Amino acid sequence: MDKKIAVFCSASFTIDPKYNKVARDFVRAASLHGYGIVSGGTIKGTMGEISDELKCCGGHHIGVIPRFMKEYVYPDLSEVIWTETMAERKTLLRKDTCAVVALPGGVGTLDEVIETLALLHLKQYHGKIFVLNHDGFYEPLRQLLEHYVRTGMMTETTMSRMVFADTAEEVIGNLED
Repeated sequence: MDKKIAVFCSASFTIDPKYNKVARDFVRAASLHGYGIVSGGTIKGTMGEISDELKCCGGHHIGVIPRFMKEYVYPDLSEVIWTETMAERKTLLRKDTCAVVALPGGVGTLDEVIETLALLHLKQYHGKIFVLNHDGFYEPLRQLLEHYVRTGMMTETTMSRMVFADTAEEVIGNLED
């Protein structure tokens, strides 16, 4: 698989179903445009939802999973990459991807996308960064990053490298640019 996207998302079963729907819409659209998906690869929450969607649409799905989470592995992944730690997992989620997409998620998702922005700033990651801001989910993050720019803690150039998109179609359109 030449074109791969890392997807960061929720592992919670208690989120509003609208976030799982937008996640499914995104991975289906990405798959139909020829992108493979690299994700946490578990049955939990949105990760399980995107796994189900990729199975239904015949998409290529690589799961990166720490061994201590082996009981949660999604059974029908195209490929499984085992890791020993969460830090190793984050590195391998991004490896050889053209982009990362943060779907609505919790602190793990926030950690992954902010680390990726720092790596991009340090020229250690060379893909694009998208935040799927469905229904304004990531507005507080955008406001925080704008505060960092206003206070000189981050440059506008760095902030501009994290693209906030309102729809799956908008992310796909920007991937193709």
